[in-house]
Amino acid sequence: MLFSKSCHFVLFFAYLLSADAQTNLAIVDIGTAENYAILAKSGISTTAQSAITGDIAVSPIAGTAITGFSLTLDSDGTSSTSAGQFTGKAYAASFAAPTPSLLTVAVGDMGTAYTNAAGRTNGNADRINLGAGEIGGQTLTPGVYTFGSSVSVNSNVTINGTAEDIFIIQMTGNLMVAANKEVTLSGGAQAKNIFWQVAGNVKVGADAHMEGILLVKTDVTFITGSSLNGRVLAQTACVLQNATIVEPAVVDQNVTIVEPAAVDQQGGRRNLRHHR
Repeated sequence: MLFSKSCHFVLFFAYLLSADAQTNLAIVDIGTAENYAILAKSGISTTAQSAITGDIAVSPIAGTAITGFSLTLDSDGTSSTSAGQFTGKAYAASFAAPTPSLLTVAVGDMGTAYTNAAGRTNGNADRINLGAGEIGGQTLTPGVYTFGSSVSVNSNVTINGTAEDIFIIQMTGNLMVAANKEVTLSGGAQAKNIFWQVAGNVKVGADAHMEGILLVKTDVTFITGSSLNGRVLAQTACVLQNATIVEPAVVDQNVTIVEPAAVDQQGGRRNLRHHR
């Protein structure tokens, strides 16, 4: 009986340690990749009018890989602007110094962050292959979630936690958010603390909404009317179709997001209005 009680105590203590590890995660350090709302290695394109709050960049490819934005090169040759499509600047490896070297560091930081997120340990069996990869309808609490497959969002998902809580969602496949579905925040959770580590690609459907930092091994596509409060850090390309991307640093400090309740409840398009 004593042995049995001791075993129960050890198991309970191990459970407490596991729970503590889930709620006291270190943030995934994205380094200087944090300077960009979108950072991609092989191109950024928009096939219709998109709205981006923050800087965008491509490296090691040239500036010609940024398409659909009507870029105007600045007088010093280090960056470009785009009237009406993003509030920041565009950078590329072909621009004047010091832009190429800065982007080399940022792309390296992006890769390091991806590896860091992928390598986080998950000791909670309940957070491994949750819903067999279908997380629609779930409320995610702080910690690491691990999927040995693709992940789908076919109904709304809530991410609930405090402003300091960290969420890491690891997957060996793709991430797909269905049209008109939303990933939303509650309890004070912040997009800058949510990391989606995706070994495949990401597709955000028409009028769907995402929250968090997308650390993606391949490409990311945002279909017409979709939006992201976060960052796209893609190791290949980012394709936008009349999408809205808002970097979290701006959202947290200077931007008010207005979400009409009637639209959200009916699953319609999420409206983001930016006040700088």
